[in-house]
Amino acid sequence: MLRLPRFFGVAPPSLRLDGDRVMLRPPERGDWEEWAGLRSESRRFLTPWEPSWAPDSLSRGAFRRRLQRYAIDWRTDQGYSFFLYRLDDGALVGGIGLSNVRRGVAETGSLGYWVGERHARQRYMSQGLQLILGFAFQRLKLHRVEAACLPHNAPSRSLLLKSGFREEGYAREYLCIDGRWQDHMLFALLRDEWTGAGAG
Repeated sequence: MLRLPRFFGVAPPSLRLDGDRVMLRPPERGDWEEWAGLRSESRRFLTPWEPSWAPDSLSRGAFRRRLQRYAIDWRTDQGYSFFLYRLDDGALVGGIGLSNVRRGVAETGSLGYWVGERHARQRYMSQGLQLILGFAFQRLKLHRVEAACLPHNAPSRSLLLKSGFREEGYAREYLCIDGRWQDHMLFALLRDEWTGAGAG
């Protein structure tokens, strides 16, 4: 069972997950400038796939509020957010998170991710997903990880399938993305399936 401090400040606890090319760690206050820069330059690339951005979404204050929300999620075992970094130069590549963690009879969480435009299609997110799935299944002991993507988001669908997810259905007007309710394709991966994929 993952052991985390019951209470901590305005940021999640220190933790690092390392792969061959990338590493994941919870965001920190000092990350604001690099995060805001990458998000800003990637705005046109990202907004078709995300909830509408607030006018102050990239401000320091908004980032600080985001960290506070992440800290509460970690403390209450409701969500786990990470930034994805390239190992060779430490550059921020994107972000990955588990949200809506549900315990009891469900033991599941929802996967979400984003990547900066200049880092897309370089397989950084592919390895990042393997790191977050290891965290989800081995440390959080989840039984199931769910994900959803827009039907026309071919790169995201391909990424999920290559990461071992199975397509399970189609949800009408599932999430409000880019200012309107949009249909989504639903995917999931079970812990036993992930272990089997990793063992091969």
